[in-house]
Amino acid sequence: MKKSGSQTVESAPQLNDARIQGPDDWREEMLSRLRALIKQADPEVVEEYKWKKPSKPEGTPVWYHDGIICTGETYKSAVKLTFAKGAMLDDTSGLFNSSLEGGVRRAIDFHEGDQVNEKALKALIRAAVALNTSKT
Repeated sequence: MKKSGSQTVESAPQLNDARIQGPDDWREEMLSRLRALIKQADPEVVEEYKWKKPSKPEGTPVWYHDGIICTGETYKSAVKLTFAKGAMLDDTSGLFNSSLEGGVRRAIDFHEGDQVNEKALKALIRAAVALNTSKT
């Protein structure tokens, strides 16, 4: 483990594998699938779990490349990918369907049975990486 500010951060992909491989539940399967697509879109992505709290002791998965790309969270009826700078991204495929009123963030909610537009999601991940790397 390493420290990031005042937060403890775990940075081992195998820990992420163990966390995502939970009970047979569509949300865990979806998050695992989205994680694989993120890694395919950006092989240099760094994964960490942050923001641990009593109600969510495992924390929240966060994907980085020169800054936060997105976070992934499971809720009762959805899996949410929240893009830290989503409002600055060109979403020509219309993937963003949540947090649209935010000034910076945008999110995609995936519900049980939803099809994932893999090509569009990978393009959005690459656009987020390009935005992050253009600022460094």
